[in-house]
Amino acid sequence: MGGGDMAQGGWVYIMTNTPYGMLYIGVTAHLASRVQQHRIDTGSAYCRRYGLKTLVFAEQHETIQDAIAREKRLKAWRRSWKDDLIATINPTWADLYDQLH
Repeated sequence: MGGGDMAQGGWVYIMTNTPYGMLYIGVTAHLASRVQQHRIDTGSAYCRRYGLKTLVFAEQHETIQDAIAREKRLKAWRRSWKDDLIATINPTWADLYDQLH
């Protein structure tokens, strides 16, 4: 996962409300601040509506363009593939937010 944000790079991340619950796949240049926005209900209407406040997956990319391309591919994946991807780095679907600091 890595520590802080990488301004010139990008992150693909997945938020959820409960293990194997609703998913939100996003992209950002500043992961910690973006996840904080979701946690205080200013990140996206979708996350606010479904209570998606738990960061369960984050993947760093060299450029924001690479992150955007990966986000688009992940959004097209079958749900089971997304669940498996999360489980490979986070088998308990724990909140990874504290690891950002």
